Amino acid sequence: MNKDMYHKLADHAYIAGLFDGEGCITYKRYMKKRGKDKKAYPTWEIRMEINMSDKYIIQWVHEILSCGSFSKKPPGKGQLGTKMQYRWRCGFRDAYQVAKLIWPHVKVKLHKLEQIIDHYEPEYAAPNVVSLEAYRNE
Repeated sequence: MNKDMYHKLADHAYIAGLFDGEGCITYKRYMKKRGKDKKAYPTWEIRMEINMSDKYIIQWVHEILSCGSFSKKPPGKGQLGTKMQYRWRCGFRDAYQVAKLIWPHVKVKLHKLEQIIDHYEPEYAAPNVVSLEAYRNE
């Protein structure tokens, strides 16, 4: 393994650790009203985000993953003494790409990552196919 590949792998493992500790992975389906008739339609929410007060780590995540958005998340009203929060966030296909990069390293949020991957790769979600967890442990 060359030096660049090793550093990339180490970066992905570090980001996976950030997700396990500080991240939020959302995978859910709900009914959302749309249009003038206010008829509700099934809608997917697929999102990954990391919030923390260390601006430079969040910027670094944004640079390494080359997707999503980087923004400030000011403290809520009445939260005196709270530090400014910074957020990296991505959704849908970008979340799928990030999930594929970090799933070999994630422990706590593995199930949510697998849900996102299975959403975009339904052939791997079939019961007669090896699960990502089993493949990962080989």
